[in-house]
Amino acid sequence: METLRPGRTVEVELTALDGARQSRKADHVVTEEPLELRLVSNGTTRTLAVTMRTPGNDFELAAGFAYSEAIVRGRDEIAGVSYCLDPAIDPDQRYNIVNVELRLGSALPDLERFERHFTMSSSCGVCGRAQLDSLRDLGVTPIDDDVRVSRELLYALPEGMRSAQRVFASTGGLHACALVNERGEAVAVREDVGRHNAVDKLVGWGLLGGRLPFARSILMVSGRTSYEIVQKSAMARIPIVCSVSAPSSLAIDLAREFNITLVGFLRGQRANVYSAPERIAAL
Repeated sequence: METLRPGRTVEVELTALDGARQSRKADHVVTEEPLELRLVSNGTTRTLAVTMRTPGNDFELAAGFAYSEAIVRGRDEIAGVSYCLDPAIDPDQRYNIVNVELRLGSALPDLERFERHFTMSSSCGVCGRAQLDSLRDLGVTPIDDDVRVSRELLYALPEGMRSAQRVFASTGGLHACALVNERGEAVAVREDVGRHNAVDKLVGWGLLGGRLPFARSILMVSGRTSYEIVQKSAMARIPIVCSVSAPSSLAIDLAREFNITLVGFLRGQRANVYSAPERIAAL
């Protein structure tokens, strides 16, 4: 029997209330399913993380997570990315497991520092000053990028990302992130039930396609900006991160420490710039 991959949306039956009336109707909601990320090296397989995600771009998500966590530092360190289609696994779960195979001879990393990712929720973040120290320990340096963008370009970002969201238009239940160049053009857009998953998909797209680092670019995200969003941006060398909502305190600390321009509450003709405002030019 053929195993079907889970779709990005599912149809559900519901009761719609409208004043004193009620009726039965069908609607589409975003799919949320677990994805187990596994590392494979020299015949040994270990679980790295389990995350709740929206199916689609799963290989990008796995590769982006491995890069954002400094498990791999370049495309050449990945021998392959694949679904685990072991016949012993429940057919319904075969497309919910992705193997990231490291190049021949690469040892599995110490996975103790990834314990916080087992299991990750679709909206979780991390906290603690130790996280900033760990980035420095990995050799991450402040971003030296002299890109400048106008306020006019900045104000247009939310609507540009919304118009590029495909699944959100049918469900209203997804987060999105967009990589935008300095001319305001959306280079790539990814959606997921979790903000950090959407960013990992974008980073994975860049890694697998040989497009990293993302210099002279902007990351536009829906929802709030957590520490993890800014951490992944630092790893991918994105100099400007924007959101329609608020950043967390640790996200601001990280952005200031690594010279990332962090913009929040970007709505209409207004925004708050929490760090490195010199990259935003006057009208």
